[in-house]
Amino acid sequence: MIRFLQTEGPVKKIILSGLLLLICAAMVIAFVPGGLGSDLTGAPGKGIVAKVSGEDITVEQVRETARQMLQQQGAQLGPNASVLLPFFTQRAADQLIDRQALLIEAQHIGLKATPQEVKDELQHGRYASVFFPGGNFVGEAEYQSMLQRANLTPAAFEDSVGKEILINKLQTLITGSASVSDAAIRQEFAKQNTKVKFEYAVLKQDDIKKGLHPTTEELKAFYDSHQKNYANSVPEKRKIKYAVLDTGKIQDAVQVTHDELQAYYNQHRDQYRMPEQAKVSHILIKTPLAGPDGKVDDKGVAEAQRRAEDLLKQLKAGAKFEELAKKYSEDPGSAKEGGSLGWIGKGRTVPEFEKAAFSLPKGQISGLVKSSYGFHIIRVDDRQDAHMKSLDEVKGELEPVLKQQKTQEIAQKQAEAFSEQAKTQGLDAAGAAKGVPVVTSDFFSRRDLVPGLGPAPQFMDAVFGAPEKSPPQMAATSQGFAVFELLSVKPPSTPTFEEIRTQVEEQFKSERSNILLSQKTQELSDRAKTEHDLKKAAKELGATVKTSEFVLPDGQVPDLGSMTGQAAVAFSMKPGDISGPINSGTNGVVISVIEVQAPADPDFAAKRDQIRDMLLQGKQQELFGLFVTNLRDQMEKSGKIKINQEEMKTLTRAGSEPGI
Repeated sequence: MIRFLQTEGPVKKIILSGLLLLICAAMVIAFVPGGLGSDLTGAPGKGIVAKVSGEDITVEQVRETARQMLQQQGAQLGPNASVLLPFFTQRAADQLIDRQALLIEAQHIGLKATPQEVKDELQHGRYASVFFPGGNFVGEAEYQSMLQRANLTPAAFEDSVGKEILINKLQTLITGSASVSDAAIRQEFAKQNTKVKFEYAVLKQDDIKKGLHPTTEELKAFYDSHQKNYANSVPEKRKIKYAVLDTGKIQDAVQVTHDELQAYYNQHRDQYRMPEQAKVSHILIKTPLAGPDGKVDDKGVAEAQRRAEDLLKQLKAGAKFEELAKKYSEDPGSAKEGGSLGWIGKGRTVPEFEKAAFSLPKGQISGLVKSSYGFHIIRVDDRQDAHMKSLDEVKGELEPVLKQQKTQEIAQKQAEAFSEQAKTQGLDAAGAAKGVPVVTSDFFSRRDLVPGLGPAPQFMDAVFGAPEKSPPQMAATSQGFAVFELLSVKPPSTPTFEEIRTQVEEQFKSERSNILLSQKTQELSDRAKTEHDLKKAAKELGATVKTSEFVLPDGQVPDLGSMTGQAAVAFSMKPGDISGPINSGTNGVVISVIEVQAPADPDFAAKRDQIRDMLLQGKQQELFGLFVTNLRDQMEKSGKIKINQEEMKTLTRAGSEPGI
């Protein structure tokens, strides 16, 4: 449980599906929930994708992880994202195997994640915005409810956070030896900051496409030659009649009694114990860090102390604490809040800071407090003794949770009763008896939206998994539940040429114009190089010539797009050089460099640290990637990792997902 993280302040309710997705996505990547396999040495059996030192990674775990990955990136991938599920399934399997191997290695070399580290990660790490919006804990009841909606328990979730910390520690240990030379930094600086100016000739695919007028015979031939693309391209469709049972109407009528609140409070009393806390503000003046030799610059420390003492004098003379904090404090997180750190409990800060914060009376300002960070000036804004929160204090947290639980229970029972009635009397009769409208749909595919339901993946799974002539079934929706009856099924079909003539013509023009664009751009480049004149070649072939501004390697140029693609060749060319053909999406481009501008040395000093950090991060990722690859290879060779190739083939085969 995380009652140790509770803080005073307004509790903000977080019931957003996006936040639950964040938790789920983090969980499937960081946590392998498989239990210890019964057979530590045998090959993985049916339903098991792999064994990692005896730990089972199941088919369902891989599928769930792949679904979460797809859901995370679905908006970026577009409406056809589901066709990439086999790809995500392979990634999910590899990721789960790798992470389990890393966990075992971390434990093998003696790494541990302490309870305090788990606490800090929850409050200050990647989950802080979910469970501590604005720095305030959402409350134990809401915390449990959020995890429950993600099908998690606090113990399992916090265990997964500990495993994530373990892997991060291992990664830090492995990548600690990475370094970057000054020569590499300067080379990368030149690469990132060299500018080029050039002429470029542009041929547009749309212009070529406009000149194409295929005959019916050409289109039919194209259709016949692309039969594989059109085979069963019209997806299966189904027709249903259905009734929607909206939990919103039930929730409006649900009341939570005082006795129910009291009972829940009594069962979870320990969660509402509040430790001693202090609400503090501070001004920090940092001291220099130790150098490579372990020594600290004494002059720098003395200068920091002088500045802190000057601020303390100003406060004693009547200056406003908040104004000085905003202007001078070197703790950026609290400085913008006038120095406020909010409520803190013991064990949350360094010992020197904690001792001062919990010994000062309310409203008083400390003298200089030196810690490993520097010199602090601390003000205690409020204080709270350890106590048990009363029912009245937590009622606002408990009531929505209990109301939601009761609503779900009532809705489930009503939907089950309605479904049974529909099976015995028919859906129309059940709807009439309960006053619930029964709607008959048109034919729809799995990717369509059913009127009145919106996105409803569980409902769609049920509809497209139901056999023909099956009795009415119940399925969950975003609003509550729906009971449906399958009326008819249209299997996947291949459209005739006449049905998709317009689509075929568009595809013909796109494919043909793309080929012609490639040929014409190659001809443009060849002529320009032969004649040593890009403008002349462009005029002969009807291309438009433009001149760029000076552009950096990460720049954009009209009609050419990003310079990080094929156009990056410009940065390896000399003035007067003419490029080969460049494919820029729907444009074909040829470049002739006019001028190359090297970066100025004074800029190097300003960007040196940033470039070093970027290169170092890349080296660390490369180093850790090699470690993971070698670790997995060794574990596979030694038999500590056993892959069930049959299950892997089945999982990564298109259409293997149940209901897809």
